[in-house]
Amino acid sequence: MYFTGLIIGVATFLIIGLFHPIVIKSEYYFGVKCWWVFALMGLAAVVGSLMIADVLWSTLLAVWGASSFWSIGELFEQRERVRRGWFPKREKRD
Repeated sequence: MYFTGLIIGVATFLIIGLFHPIVIKSEYYFGVKCWWVFALMGLAAVVGSLMIADVLWSTLLAVWGASSFWSIGELFEQRERVRRGWFPKREKRD
């Protein structure tokens, strides 16, 4: 039996699930000014994906990169959710 597809599916689910709280905490502590961290992380992951021949690791890096890029938009959406009162707002930002 071949488990590569199953591993990719489960890992993709976990990666996407991991980014949800990361976006929430990032917006809470840093606001949207940390978007460039997600952009750099996404770029590094996508470039790494292009340079790795192994299908499993290349795919997982591509998923990580795509999730990082998607998180940029979610960071700005999170700001709106906070503005609407759906999430708590941090009163003092450094």
